[in-house]
Amino acid sequence: MEDIAEKGLQVVVGLAVFAAIIGLIMLLVDRAPKSGREKVQIAGFLAPALVLLAVGLVYPALQTSYLSLTDRNGEFVGLDNFVWMFTQPEALVTLRNTVIWVVLVPLLASSIGLAYAVFIDRARGEKALKALVFMPMAISFVGAGVIWRFVYAYKGPEQDQIGLFNQILVWLGQEPKQFLLDAPENTLFLIAVMIWIQTGFAMVVLSAAIKGIPTEIVEAARLDGASAWQQFRNVTIPTIRGSLIVVVTTITIGTLKVFDIVRTMTAGQYETSVVANEMYTQAFRAGEPGRGAALALVLFLMVLPVVVYNARLLRKQKEIR
Repeated sequence: MEDIAEKGLQVVVGLAVFAAIIGLIMLLVDRAPKSGREKVQIAGFLAPALVLLAVGLVYPALQTSYLSLTDRNGEFVGLDNFVWMFTQPEALVTLRNTVIWVVLVPLLASSIGLAYAVFIDRARGEKALKALVFMPMAISFVGAGVIWRFVYAYKGPEQDQIGLFNQILVWLGQEPKQFLLDAPENTLFLIAVMIWIQTGFAMVVLSAAIKGIPTEIVEAARLDGASAWQQFRNVTIPTIRGSLIVVVTTITIGTLKVFDIVRTMTAGQYETSVVANEMYTQAFRAGEPGRGAALALVLFLMVLPVVVYNARLLRKQKEIR
């Protein structure tokens, strides 16, 4: 109880200090000379955001960077945590799984979403068909994990199967299979859950982009005798390229950070762990905050190139406009 009270007091003091800083900034803005008041006002409006950014992002990032160089006792060990990450078999399996997730999920989710958007474009019942595919997006990752655990559920050969896939195998005369226990294919079954969720997002964004293609371009391609595949390859893909890149990069970033699905369905056991899950496991389960911080930095470095590429693409598009 004393720890809770102490933490509560720290939160209250922090909020009071932040409020005092904001009040001081507003006072300085109000008392600023008229000649430079515009610049002071701009600085005053930016200051609260910069304070929050420093407290909520910059300081934790620096603290995490330092923590990654220490052991469980807080003693400085240099790059030992990173050496562990790239030399120990269990850590290498985690990195391998993360790479597999990042390659397969954006590629398959975007491809399936694009194909679905093209096939049902202006089809009868288009809204209902889109709603069915988009519906998984309304489910949390934890909820999706629970649902798919029942889909993959396994019972012994002599028992009645409650899992959909194993019941289908029984109907086909096959033995039931432990989908979430057998490595390495169990990682693929987890990936299927993420694809199921993200396909709806890809479909909605790409469908909107397809509908934005000028009719004149499509009609010109038809008059030139282009087949459906040629129209798709030479007209649709180049026109929606920007939207397609946004979809792929967004799904990639979400996949790099995936935690809930793995934690809910396997808890990272049976060689299914990924970087985000292993970061939690090492920091809060194994009592190795240094290793957890090192994994957090690696995850940040994996996300950074995707963010930079997306920012450069948006800048180029603005320059063209």
